[in-house]
Amino acid sequence: MSDSKPWYLSRTVWAAVVTILVALLGLLGVPTDGFDDAALVDTLLQAATAVAGVVALLGRLAAKARIG
Repeated sequence: MSDSKPWYLSRTVWAAVVTILVALLGLLGVPTDGFDDAALVDTLLQAATAVAGVVALLGRLAAKARIG
């Protein structure tokens, strides 16, 4: 594995986050029977990708130096 990517684009990281959240919700007494873990991971990954795009765009718009 020589390629790298940001942590927030990793399906493994998001799957772990979902697992932890579902476990915590269960401990707090919130019913978690209706959760589809795979769909939740996909949704969170898409949200993280969208946020990363917005941050990149805002960073470029706020930059003081030219590209190139």
